[in-house]
Amino acid sequence: MAALTPSAPGRGTAAAVPAGSATRRRGRPRLWRGLVGLVAVVYFLGPMAFSVLFTVDVPRKGFTLSSYTGILGAPGFWSSLRLTLELAAATVAVTLLLLVPALIAVRLAASRLRVLVEVLCSLPLVVPAVALTAGIGSVLRWGPDDFAHTPLFQTFNAIQNPDFPVVLLLAYVLMALPLAYRTLDAGLRALDLATLVEASRACGAGWPRTVLYVVLPNLRGALLNTAFLTLALVLGEYTVASILGFQPFAVWIVSLGGSDAQVSVAVSVLSLVLTWALLLLLAAAGRGRAQRPQRSTRRAAAAAPTVRETS
Repeated sequence: MAALTPSAPGRGTAAAVPAGSATRRRGRPRLWRGLVGLVAVVYFLGPMAFSVLFTVDVPRKGFTLSSYTGILGAPGFWSSLRLTLELAAATVAVTLLLLVPALIAVRLAASRLRVLVEVLCSLPLVVPAVALTAGIGSVLRWGPDDFAHTPLFQTFNAIQNPDFPVVLLLAYVLMALPLAYRTLDAGLRALDLATLVEASRACGAGWPRTVLYVVLPNLRGALLNTAFLTLALVLGEYTVASILGFQPFAVWIVSLGGSDAQVSVAVSVLSLVLTWALLLLLAAAGRGRAQRPQRSTRRAAAAAPTVRETS
């Protein structure tokens, strides 16, 4: 007790002495956070602000919004935007249809093939977009000559249809594989997939119902991330489409810059704002999923008795 008696004032003194310094220390991180936030805002929003200023401050005209009002009437706007959105939707659908069943099967029944699947999905990162496009162009050039008297001749013509170039879809799927694989694999690693599937199958659900009502709801965040990354890739891709001679939205913006630079910059600003809006919606959807973690479990439990009764 005698040894412990002097320690109480010591602790009280130690707690009282650095009170001012603790306040200063608490203020310093706030100051640094403010400076870092200011630098980030200037770095990210500065170029965008100057771009907006370039589009609204027209020489000899002053302040005008003609660059933005003329977007809808610009030649090729609707056709290029429609083509890009169609390619984006098809790329997202094909990528998910390829990877989701494959990754589920690998994690449940063929774990030894996980390394092989990862290597195959990562190969597009090794091949530059220009080299990939050069190879596609070479195949498209010699294909019609060698298959001129075969049914494949019409296939080579069909995949190059300017209204919907399937060759661009295939190229975009290849380019999206590394990003989509990493995102979906991270989502599957966060799940006890074997237990979920076993419980659903034990309740009488078949494989389609198990995937639709148990696996996919738990992968909603990963699916949204994959769709967003793929959409951003397709919206901003220029190299492959330009070299192959097609005109989706990104190529149209660059071609428009040669004739009307201000409208081209205005379209770029609106595209950037749209991408940010999609990112915010994705973040909001992810927070909503985190707040309702048991919804998919309840849905699966409600669906299972229906399966047993019908069987």
